[in-house]
Amino acid sequence: MSKIPLKSKEEIAIMAEGGERLSSILREVLKKIKPGLTTLQINDWIDETIIKTGGKASFKTVRNYHWASCVGVNDEVVHSIPTKGKTTKEGDLLKIDLGMLWQGWHTDLAWTIIVQNAYSEGIPRREQGKMQNVQGEFLRTGERALEKAIEVAVPGNRVGHISQKIEETIRKAGFSPVEILTGHGIGRRLHEEPLVPELVRGTIEETAELLPGMALAIEVIYNLGSPEVVLENDGWTVATKDGKISGLFERTIAITEANPLVLTGGTFVC
Repeated sequence: MSKIPLKSKEEIAIMAEGGERLSSILREVLKKIKPGLTTLQINDWIDETIIKTGGKASFKTVRNYHWASCVGVNDEVVHSIPTKGKTTKEGDLLKIDLGMLWQGWHTDLAWTIIVQNAYSEGIPRREQGKMQNVQGEFLRTGERALEKAIEVAVPGNRVGHISQKIEETIRKAGFSPVEILTGHGIGRRLHEEPLVPELVRGTIEETAELLPGMALAIEVIYNLGSPEVVLENDGWTVATKDGKISGLFERTIAITEANPLVLTGGTFVC
């Protein structure tokens, strides 16, 4: 494992400032979401707002990635390229993943919502209620897993304790953590050590110790059905192998001497 970079309190304060701005950008974009939007439109709003804020889109610092965000729908898991050909529909699960470089420091944030909380035509009314319950509980589980994971991000614990909370919460609800994808450290670079898996790999004691000054992008990545995923032909988009829905929730946090500091905080619609 590479050396994990630690940040000073002053550097964490800059990340917190950037994270607050990033959270505001996501809230602003979520207010605009409705059926009939292309995912490229959503991306362009994010890009324009980041620039107006005085930041730079973190994702554009990733080699060969040319968009400010990843915008996925339904069975798309992560890294979904925004396009003109993909349009939101009522009842879609929409995943928005975005990051911002602010004064030299990155923060990362992702959320999943139901588009207008309505459902496609042609489904009997008695089935619509069942679907709403399934989707709503599916999303609440992801939020709950992220909250529990953040709670244990304290000095003396290890990355494995974060992974354990994600895995336990997702599996208890009957869903599947995606085994091959992870959260990550973050700071001067968008992706740093350590990796933060969705489940415990090996033993907790073998994972990195959490120390004050560490900054982590904790991601809850999980599927309704099988944990297996496939890479789409565009070379970026990862989708569920069985075609069932996937959820994504992410916040950037910093480890302090006491409680974790959430750098991309606030409430988002879901």
